[in-house]
Amino acid sequence: MRARYGVPLSLAAVGAAGLAYAAGYEVRSFRLRRVTVPVLPPGMRPLRVLQVSDIHMVGGQRKKQRWLQSLAGLRPDFVVNTGDNLSDPEGVPETLDALGPLMEFPGAYVFGSNDYYGPRLRNPARYLLEKAQGRHGLNGNAPAVGVVHNPWEDLRDAFDAAGWLNLSNTRGRLKLEGADIALTGLDDPHIKRDRYAEVAGGPEPDADLSLAVVHAPYLRSLDAFTADRYPLVLAGHTHGGQLCVPFYGALVTNCDIDTKRAKGLSTHTAGGHTSYLHVSAGCGTNRYTPIRFACPPEATLLTLTPHH
Repeated sequence: MRARYGVPLSLAAVGAAGLAYAAGYEVRSFRLRRVTVPVLPPGMRPLRVLQVSDIHMVGGQRKKQRWLQSLAGLRPDFVVNTGDNLSDPEGVPETLDALGPLMEFPGAYVFGSNDYYGPRLRNPARYLLEKAQGRHGLNGNAPAVGVVHNPWEDLRDAFDAAGWLNLSNTRGRLKLEGADIALTGLDDPHIKRDRYAEVAGGPEPDADLSLAVVHAPYLRSLDAFTADRYPLVLAGHTHGGQLCVPFYGALVTNCDIDTKRAKGLSTHTAGGHTSYLHVSAGCGTNRYTPIRFACPPEATLLTLTPHH
């Protein structure tokens, strides 16, 4: 009898251990990714950009709050927040407390769907099914009904009061010491709030650098930014796959980008041009799936350097 049940019991034990690791350790094992991107004009001093994304703040997440606060010690030249700050309608005060030290630096932001709407309980296997069917968010699924509306206006007002640029389907400029940075952003493509026609036209010729910012890296947005010759696009949303296979990577991205580019620095080609793309794996999870496996929570310090 022991021989018959030995293997299933062993597999169950391994599965339970993996779940305990994913929910008890890795989801709180915050990391800083560091990448260098050669996109500045020759002779310009390097710029340090801190990207934070997919915080998904839930009340009581003290370790996450302290870690986010500690990132101010990096002293970035500016901060880019690529959205999904909330996973709790009551989470705005704790989100602002966590980001408070970073809001002392110049910055810019876009929102994601979870800033606007509260999360719903879903079977994680549905992401695999939707991937197979080519359905992602409102880009193929029925509109959400009966959802919780988050107080995103409070988050927006606080970011704006700190001087951060709201890049929701608009452009903005950051005047830094020795650098003039133009930024172009989109509202979240995952819920079809992106309006590229309102910001089309490409980089601003009188800026030292033009960057593109979007929450969800849907191909239509990446294609548009790249065809317009933006040298670098910053995005989040994917959680890096969240539950990954060791030595293989992500199984899903929750959008139409391929899994090989679910996180980190890569490139994107469209319209005969190639841009750098950085997708943050983010530092949080939906409150109903508070686990990560082979995909630690992260923020990224991008060092922008002159190109050759």
